[in-house]
Amino acid sequence: MAEERDELNMRRRKREELRQKQLRERRRLRIALIAAAVILLACAGGIVYFARSARSGTGSPAPTQATQQTRPTQTEATQETSASRKQNTKTVIHLRAAGDLNITNSVVEAGLAATGYDFTRAFMDVAPVLAGADLTVMNLEGGICGDPYGSARASAPREILQGLRSAGVDLVQTANSYSIFNGLIGMSSTLQALEEAGLQGVGAFATDSDYRKSGGYTIVETQGVKVAFVAFTKGLGGMGMPAGSENLVNLLYEDYDSTYRTIAKDAINKTLDRVNAQKPDIVVALLHWGSEYNNVISDSQKNIVSLLQKKGVDVILGTHSHLVQQVEYDPLTGNFVAYSLGDFFGDGVRGGSNYSIILDLEITKDTDTGSTRVTDWSYTPIYTLTETECDGYRRVIRIREAIAAYEGNFVDKVTKECYDAMQYALTRITARLKGESE
Repeated sequence: MAEERDELNMRRRKREELRQKQLRERRRLRIALIAAAVILLACAGGIVYFARSARSGTGSPAPTQATQQTRPTQTEATQETSASRKQNTKTVIHLRAAGDLNITNSVVEAGLAATGYDFTRAFMDVAPVLAGADLTVMNLEGGICGDPYGSARASAPREILQGLRSAGVDLVQTANSYSIFNGLIGMSSTLQALEEAGLQGVGAFATDSDYRKSGGYTIVETQGVKVAFVAFTKGLGGMGMPAGSENLVNLLYEDYDSTYRTIAKDAINKTLDRVNAQKPDIVVALLHWGSEYNNVISDSQKNIVSLLQKKGVDVILGTHSHLVQQVEYDPLTGNFVAYSLGDFFGDGVRGGSNYSIILDLEITKDTDTGSTRVTDWSYTPIYTLTETECDGYRRVIRIREAIAAYEGNFVDKVTKECYDAMQYALTRITARLKGESE
């Protein structure tokens, strides 16, 4: 099992301490209200008792409506307390996920600052969404491999990781087309940079020792919910792993460097067996799969979904197509599949790649039933704003809020062309999530 990073744990502990404090305050308030109700009823009964005693001259109270109502009210209080205890057996957490962060010239230039690089502005508008979850994950398509930065080497400055961490990201998928784009040394450099930034990589490993120590997966516990993450990629950009290093990236196919026809069932099953041996509450698979700029869900992908779900995977979150694709959710089982979350941040020059979503999964653990599953889901539509669409800065923005700002004639609103593009994006996101084609 991979070690949890200190800064990541500190943030989770602070979140959990705040929730526990709020829970204790609600319990104290509930108990105080119940006690006050009982006291008021007792006082009412006492007043009636003395009034009747004074009239009858005896110390024995006659039955009154007030005293007759005391018992059912106490029963109601007991029922409320029991209901509160029962409600407290459920723990709800939120997992949020974004798609591809593509390391390109435009993305790197978005972080240029007077003193070097600073990506705060690039992620500022979506930071409340990313940071508002118990756990947040996305896919990093590129590496931290030093200068020169940009598209040619798909290398970004370390400050981009600091920007992600500050915006609320916890885990980053590293099993994708760019895992070994700069060789094993580049992958090792990226994983080390993630660790130093306080981010947890998922799906790739610097050494065989790291792979064996981790078991090929990552488990994170938040609010008492044990979440297992495992990541696989369909391929490595046409490249093959050097001999003796095959375990360093989790792969979906045996022919990962050519035709993608033979699913690596044995390797996948062995990894998931190790995951299940840890008895996590819920298992999340991050999959880099499918075809780029294509809406088609292949039979191979459907077979992979079936394989993973049979091995206990509850949530599948896809990337790689750069387009938002359909979502499948079974409220009875809690099984959830998002075939592609689209591009979180990139060039956005291809149709459909300039808008996507940040997915929000509500996960409920019920200690009474012993089940943990997805109980609801929602999403935030986002848009890659180019330098010419607003104030000269490329960044990720929330579509609905930007539309409202335009309609309210706010300062620094987007252009009319961008406003129209975001209106169109909203309709397309809705259609894509339903699996509707252009």
